[in-house]
Amino acid sequence: MNSMTGYGKGRQAGPDALYVVEIKTVNHRYGDITVKLPRALLFLEGSLRSRVSQRLARGKIDVYVSREPLAEGAVEQPALNVPLADAYMRLYREVAARYDLKAEVPLSLLCGQRDIVLLQEAATDEGQASEQLFAALDQALQALQAMRAREGAALAQDIGQRLEGLQPALAAIEARAAQVVAEWGERLRERIARLLTEVPVDEQRLAQEIALCADRCDISEEVVRFKSHLAQFRELLASDEPVGRQMDFLIQELNRETNTMGSKSNDAELTRQVVAIKAELEKMREQVQNVE
Repeated sequence: MNSMTGYGKGRQAGPDALYVVEIKTVNHRYGDITVKLPRALLFLEGSLRSRVSQRLARGKIDVYVSREPLAEGAVEQPALNVPLADAYMRLYREVAARYDLKAEVPLSLLCGQRDIVLLQEAATDEGQASEQLFAALDQALQALQAMRAREGAALAQDIGQRLEGLQPALAAIEARAAQVVAEWGERLRERIARLLTEVPVDEQRLAQEIALCADRCDISEEVVRFKSHLAQFRELLASDEPVGRQMDFLIQELNRETNTMGSKSNDAELTRQVVAIKAELEKMREQVQNVE
């Protein structure tokens, strides 16, 4: 089981540049990949996304790629924007002629104008860039997945302990549920006897009322489904596949069964155990939000 939180970094040096890839992931309901690449490497964005999505199923995934030139030929080269420079020179001469000025145009003035000097990207060997970038990406993914696996193991241990912690409360609910109807029937008999001291109790009608109460308070189906969901949860903890969404669904179902048990209960002790289970399920839900 893997967490959705992690960080990984990879570095790969080629003949002309150093490629650095950093990947950061946090919780997200789906797989959301954001890639930030230098302009010279934008042609690799689709392939990079595909490679990442094959390795990471869920999470908010941010991929940062940088390219540091190592050779002179890999550095951006300055170039004169000739058409724009010609336009500025014509303007300067026109101004000088109009106002009868004899001043020469300083080189610093011309070169200081916006976009007169442009930086041109060095030519990129696409095959070489692809090879070096994906080598760095694989390193980053490997480091990221190792971190997510460590976090996932800790989550699995915590969730497993909480699953076991639900058992005593569930056992107490089962035991108490069987006593609730009998105690309610006895209290009803005593109440009727106090109110009708001189009238005999209609045992048949009393039995019907007790049967109705037993039907309304019966939580055996909810307990069976609750145990079934717990068994499925344990199976997911042992799975090698992404299980976060399935766990999230099971938490909802466990909460649903717990709420039904609480609504059917008419007993303080049973309600106390239901509240304890709901508190533990909420802690599990928070942990499950981190599971891939």
